Amino acid sequence: MSEFLKRVDPEIAAVVAAELGRQRDQLEMIASENFTSRAVMEAVGSVLTNKYAEGYPGKRYYGGCVHVDDAETLAKRRACELFDAERANVQPHSGSTANMTAYLAFAKPGDKILGLSLSHGGHLTHGHPVNFSGLMFEAHHYEVEQGSETIDYDKLRDKAREVKPRLLIGGASAYPRTWDYEAMRSIADEVGAVFIFDMAHIAGLVAGKVHPSPVPHADVVTSTTHKTLRGPRGGLVLCRQEHLKAVNKMNFPGIQGGPLMHAIAAKAVCFLECLQPEFADYAQKVLDNAQALAAALLAKGFRLVSGGTDNHLLLVNCKPRGLTGKDMEELLERVGITCNKNTVPFDEESPFVTSGVRLGTPALTTRGMGAVEMEQIAEIMDRAVAAKDDEAALDTLAAEAQELGRAFPLYPDD
Repeated sequence: MSEFLKRVDPEIAAVVAAELGRQRDQLEMIASENFTSRAVMEAVGSVLTNKYAEGYPGKRYYGGCVHVDDAETLAKRRACELFDAERANVQPHSGSTANMTAYLAFAKPGDKILGLSLSHGGHLTHGHPVNFSGLMFEAHHYEVEQGSETIDYDKLRDKAREVKPRLLIGGASAYPRTWDYEAMRSIADEVGAVFIFDMAHIAGLVAGKVHPSPVPHADVVTSTTHKTLRGPRGGLVLCRQEHLKAVNKMNFPGIQGGPLMHAIAAKAVCFLECLQPEFADYAQKVLDNAQALAAALLAKGFRLVSGGTDNHLLLVNCKPRGLTGKDMEELLERVGITCNKNTVPFDEESPFVTSGVRLGTPALTTRGMGAVEMEQIAEIMDRAVAAKDDEAALDTLAAEAQELGRAFPLYPDD
């Protein structure tokens, strides 16, 4: 940590130090979190944060943008190369603003949109009534099937025929299975909808070429740049050449003002890292670890939504083990495993309680863990549930989890 921060604001310096300690000592299994490289963090903390640069490279409303133009041009070029996309906008501050940009580029307030229900694994920005997407648009939702807990695309087609949405939205925050992009493209074409796919969670797997890409099929693809991409917190929009003008105009001046040039530079670093051969190895290990964790949990009697996973995350229904999602999240935190409570399909608990937890393997894979460690984590989880009222046993499990984490150091020089 910088000595400047310690000297200028020791209270915030203490917060940063404490958070570093938490990240080191706990097993981070929140599926939407990861650990960036030092190069990404250095770009985020660079002098580029000082520069205002409204507009786009070569067409700014401020002088002195020659160098930040270079950073943004690199980020766009690398994003297109990474995802084999025609065009990219790297300015969105987040995945939510990337989605807002995409929606408003093609739809007017009051238009119909159709996305996966949040309670069935979708995302807040896919039409939830408390979010801009539900407030601005007439939002309709499709759901997973009761038995398989997966999407039935024939039923989705029937729903789209009934709703006739302006936007058909794919993507999720808690759906552990592969999407059928061709079916969604066909459905969108049939009902005259624009097909937007939010790949925020799986972007790193797509970049690593270990998961099918939505880019050839969707009109627009949105994403975050953290999660499985391991970049800075931010958003991204990929689109076809014919849609670039509408996307750019809606992002600025439609939604945002000055872009965060330090974050854009860090996105460029992230995309360069993802273009290296070792990133494909990382992405494959994320999938392998998810499969290993799923197998180990199933062997311990845990109930997994849809029976397993095709990507980086698992959704565990805790009710068969006598716990709510809130109970499980707190129990795992007690023994040094960080996750988040999450609704499961057809959940009877409230979103503040839930019946499940969501687990992900990206962050621990970044630290170097593999299948053996996933089996150890499943063992700790199983023993924690069995000993949930035994404080001494939970202390022992917490020590085991901390020892496991320390065997795979995070930022060891700090």
